[in-house]
Amino acid sequence: MLVEQWSFRPKRTERERSGVVSARTSVGFVTGLPSSKTTTRTPTTTLMAPRAVDDRSGAAELERVSSLFPLTYPVPSPITHKGLVPTDDIVLEQELLRNPDNIRTWMSYISHVEETNFRKRPMPDQGLSSASVRMLGFLSDETLRLALQRIVSLYERALAVFPSSYKLWHRYLSARARFVLGDPIDGAEGRRHRLLQSAQHALEMGPSMLELRRSEEAQEKWEFSLDGTLGWKEWRSLAAAYERALQQLPTMPRLWLDYLTLFVHPACPPTFSKTHARRTFDRALRTLPPSLHLHIWRWYLRWAEICGSEVAQRVWCRYLRIDSSLSEPYVAMLLEMPEHLRIADGHANNIDGSIARHDEDEKDDDDDDSLTPVQERRVLEAAKRMLGLARSAWTGEYTSPNGKSPYQLLLDWLELAERFPESIGLPPDEETQLPMRHPDDKLPDSETNVLDRTLLPVRQIVERDGLARFPDQAGRLWTGLATYYIKRGDFDTAWDTFEQGMKTVLTVRDFTQIFDAYAETSENVISLMMEELEDDEDDEANDNTDTKDRAQQEAEIDRRMQDFEALMERRPFLVNDVLLRRNQDDVQEWEKRVTLWGDNDEMVIATYKNALETINPRKATANLHQFYIHFAQFYEDGGSLGRTDPSAVERDVAAARQIFERAVKVPFKRVDDLAEVWCSWAEMEVRNGHYDEALRVMSRATSPPSSHTKIQQISYYDDSLAPQSRLFKSLKLWAFYTDLEEALGTLESAKHAFDRILELKIANAQTMINFAMFLEEQEYYEDAFKVYERGVELFTYPVAFELWNVYLSKFVHRYGGNKLERARDLFEQALDKCPANLCKPLFLKYGELEERYGLVRKAMSIYERATRAVVDEDRYEMYLYYIAKAAANYGLVATRPIYEAAIEVLPDRDAASMCLRFATLEQKLGETERARAIYGHASQFCNPKTQPEFWKVWNAFEIEHGTEDTFRDMLRIKRSVQAQYNTDMANMATTVLGSANRAPSTAAPSVSDPMAMIEAQQTAKSARTGVPSFVAASATSRPATVASSHPEKLGTDNDIDDDDDLL
Repeated sequence: MLVEQWSFRPKRTERERSGVVSARTSVGFVTGLPSSKTTTRTPTTTLMAPRAVDDRSGAAELERVSSLFPLTYPVPSPITHKGLVPTDDIVLEQELLRNPDNIRTWMSYISHVEETNFRKRPMPDQGLSSASVRMLGFLSDETLRLALQRIVSLYERALAVFPSSYKLWHRYLSARARFVLGDPIDGAEGRRHRLLQSAQHALEMGPSMLELRRSEEAQEKWEFSLDGTLGWKEWRSLAAAYERALQQLPTMPRLWLDYLTLFVHPACPPTFSKTHARRTFDRALRTLPPSLHLHIWRWYLRWAEICGSEVAQRVWCRYLRIDSSLSEPYVAMLLEMPEHLRIADGHANNIDGSIARHDEDEKDDDDDDSLTPVQERRVLEAAKRMLGLARSAWTGEYTSPNGKSPYQLLLDWLELAERFPESIGLPPDEETQLPMRHPDDKLPDSETNVLDRTLLPVRQIVERDGLARFPDQAGRLWTGLATYYIKRGDFDTAWDTFEQGMKTVLTVRDFTQIFDAYAETSENVISLMMEELEDDEDDEANDNTDTKDRAQQEAEIDRRMQDFEALMERRPFLVNDVLLRRNQDDVQEWEKRVTLWGDNDEMVIATYKNALETINPRKATANLHQFYIHFAQFYEDGGSLGRTDPSAVERDVAAARQIFERAVKVPFKRVDDLAEVWCSWAEMEVRNGHYDEALRVMSRATSPPSSHTKIQQISYYDDSLAPQSRLFKSLKLWAFYTDLEEALGTLESAKHAFDRILELKIANAQTMINFAMFLEEQEYYEDAFKVYERGVELFTYPVAFELWNVYLSKFVHRYGGNKLERARDLFEQALDKCPANLCKPLFLKYGELEERYGLVRKAMSIYERATRAVVDEDRYEMYLYYIAKAAANYGLVATRPIYEAAIEVLPDRDAASMCLRFATLEQKLGETERARAIYGHASQFCNPKTQPEFWKVWNAFEIEHGTEDTFRDMLRIKRSVQAQYNTDMANMATTVLGSANRAPSTAAPSVSDPMAMIEAQQTAKSARTGVPSFVAASATSRPATVASSHPEKLGTDNDIDDDDDLL
């Protein structure tokens, strides 16, 4: 007979050897709740703490159940257990006696015993309560208990013969563990399938290992398990069997993994699920090769999570030395870990009630300041590890498996500091005594060393690691730092933090975040103080409250209310400060700040001065010159009061002049901005009646710089020069100066100003026209005409055309026919270089001049020149104008040569229109034959499909004036023209497009496909006439049946019939 070669059990008392259970545990057994009142060395069958209940039936049942164990120790044998070998198995026993060294015989016998004795669902013994059945699992069935003994006996006998057979050991341990561990909900085959699938995947370090383990745990739930407290002896025997297997086969990883899974089973006894389990995990790591260590570590870490306390910290720290990617889960585990050591899988039925309630209170009150020393150490360690991860991620030494950026890791640390301010941060008085830290200073190791219990300087860390590195997230960082001080109860420092944050952020988003948190916190504090004051008032009758303290509370509330109101009033100014910090050269924001001060003249002036000292003109946004102008207008109006009531205050023009004097020296980006300042200065002088001063200002502005000897070489568009050096070439400035001279100056001064513009070569056409009109107003007509002549010499077409147009109109209006030859010379000069697209108005003016003051024959020749000189688009209209003038001056007969010439040179469409006009003329003159000939000539330009109007007019003419023969000639010409256009593919496409535009079909093909449209048109025509007029390419191989020998027969018979109907 085999006996256990290894026994995991401490010394036991005589009562334990006899299996007798103390009477004080009887009540606990009946309730079905296991007890946690066990020691780490001496296991007992105590189930739970005794209760004051006297239940003799429960004690009797406990005696009965306890007497069932142990079942497999000592190892059952036929000598000690009479029914161990049934009569049916004697033949197999005899076979083993004959072949004891044949493993197949042993395996066949074992398979037979397992198949005939094991059932998937137990049938509990009669008399057992539901609690007893639930705790016994498979062993609540007497048949299965006997099956366990038979299987253990048989396997032990086989292993005595084959002690090194892996197959035998694996089957033995799996079969024996099934009675103790129970079955997974999806069955043993389902668990085996999951194990095979997990073995196929390559296990990697990091979160993938935890995800794989968690997915397996989510699928693996047990039923019919043996309670670890009641059946601890069977659990111990199972562990002893695994130990003996590992002694024989120490390098088999599957045996190690199956053994280690016992320690994370929900029903594992607390006796050997702690120290023995830890030592077993360590032995597995020492025994197996490093390539298999990850398989050990995933269960080792799970076991550490179940245990919690100091054990979990040490195990996780060991793993983090080789793989730091799980630092974030470790930090989360530290915060969720209970203070006391847990047993088994942390389920409620395996934890003492008081400890469980204590852990729940910890979860509910984990934000309180009253943490135990152990919890404070864990929180500090978590904070230091998180800070170390954030700094390592910033330097690139660490990459978060969850995809978190360095900022997100730092934010997690900050949230942890907000949650546990007392346990993480230094007191404010100690933190203020620390020396200032510069960005280049080396970071102290104590801030990330988990073994160092020194608290962290939260403010310095936020400023150096947060605000210096992530300025775009300043709002959240400042808010978090203020929240940290609020949690510590240091409200004054929190308010200072909010204020400092609002004065340093650069974006409106960050400011809004800080301001909203500041306002909400202030409001909550005021509400809390008011509630406390109300409570004191309610208790005043029962308690002699000091009136002085109450007055102080009311004063404090009033002060905070005033601060809150002041904060809300300051919001527009604070937002403006943020925008100006982002860009101190933003002129529009400075204008808004001036507007915010309203009627406060002192602050308005201070804002203007501060802005002008701060803004860099080269970097300023648009309208910096307007800022100076508005500042000067503020003094000119006499301040805000002067704007509302001008008669109430005196204008300060002298101060405004000083502002303008300062503004004209500013190097603006554009010369136009500087010119605008000078013009505004002059306008101010005019508004105040200082006309001479205004002219003196503009004269000063238009003076060339004395530092440049070659003024003509200065380019207005040369940005390398200062605007003051290029200002004298500003046309805008000169235009205002000339207007001012025209209104306030003398004739000579105005002429001098215009001459200066011409000398500087900055004049444009409008300047020349203004100069000439000014001289005309002064009745200096010849001088005005000279200005026009200078202008046409300076400018080329098309600018010169506008000058010629005005000049000639003014000259003709002034002199009429008195200076006809001079006028003709001017027109000839204007037409000499005039492009074709601009000469038409000049020819018309020229012809009109000759008609009114010269010779008609000369006018007709001018119109004839115009028909040749203008562009093609204007030639038709020019001929019409020429014909109208010829008919008015010489009669209708004189227009015949003009019509003939027009028909020769005009394009086809315009020639057809001209022919219609010509035929109408001949018809009026009674020349029908000439009109018919004109129609015949024009027919070659008119496609009957696209220009049916022409043929209708000719048809009406023949009906009214023709004969049958002339009508048939018209029809013959029409058919020939149609045939001519049908043979030209371009004309055919044009015809089809024109027809489609006139009468669109419901199923018309796309215009982008001309061939498809042609085919559709011909198909429709064939359907109407019955005779195909378009032959497909496939039909060209067939011989023609009808040959056309006369061109007049190209049309269809139906066309002829239709034409004959017109007779």
